[in-house]
Amino acid sequence: MGPVRLGTLLFILTVYGAWAGTPKEEEDDTERLPSKCEVCKLLSLELQEELSRTGRSREVLELGQVLDTGKRKRHIPYSVSETRLEEALENLCERILDYSVHAERKGSLRYAKGQSQTMATLKGLVQKGVKVDLGIPLELWDEPSVEVTFLKKQCETMLEQFEDVVGDWYFHHQEQPLQHFLCEGHVLPASETACLQETWTGKEKITDGQEKTEEEEQDQEEEEMTNTPVHSQHDPEDL
Repeated sequence: MGPVRLGTLLFILTVYGAWAGTPKEEEDDTERLPSKCEVCKLLSLELQEELSRTGRSREVLELGQVLDTGKRKRHIPYSVSETRLEEALENLCERILDYSVHAERKGSLRYAKGQSQTMATLKGLVQKGVKVDLGIPLELWDEPSVEVTFLKKQCETMLEQFEDVVGDWYFHHQEQPLQHFLCEGHVLPASETACLQETWTGKEKITDGQEKTEEEEQDQEEEEMTNTPVHSQHDPEDL
């Protein structure tokens, strides 16, 4: 049996697109880099997730020093402290590298933690003894892709640019979702917020209007990839 080339993934390959400009049609969704909307969406999700993790802490911080004037240290609950925000922001964008490109999904749903369906299919073929040639060693298959690395860099840029807005939300506006306050209120024009409404349902749309589970799609992909070796010149990192 011959090697399975990258071209068998046709509809799930990613090539470079523009950071800004006219939105692409849905059928061209795989041919782009992350949009500003997607960067803001993931930044907001990661920060709120981290804050939710530490929000129930009952720790009390002692701030300030005891001076000759008799001034006492201030006691501030950790849950509302600046320290909590600083710790949540630390390595925030670094955690974006835990995401993978799930190129079989549409829109912003393509970015999710965990192994993509495509990579699971390829590894399944390798375990079955099929020779899969991605042009890179097997041990590098799980390294962050170009697309995810781009996400991380843009996250850092956005966080630096809107650090004061994030602080304002944390201290004064937490009754609003960060995604709404930051992305819709400060980062994006109204015409570029569509990705914020996209949610993952667990099913993928098929071109004929039917729906299949990921397991069904993976089985179909393996069968097609085993029987249809094709050559491709796409960057293997886009998987």
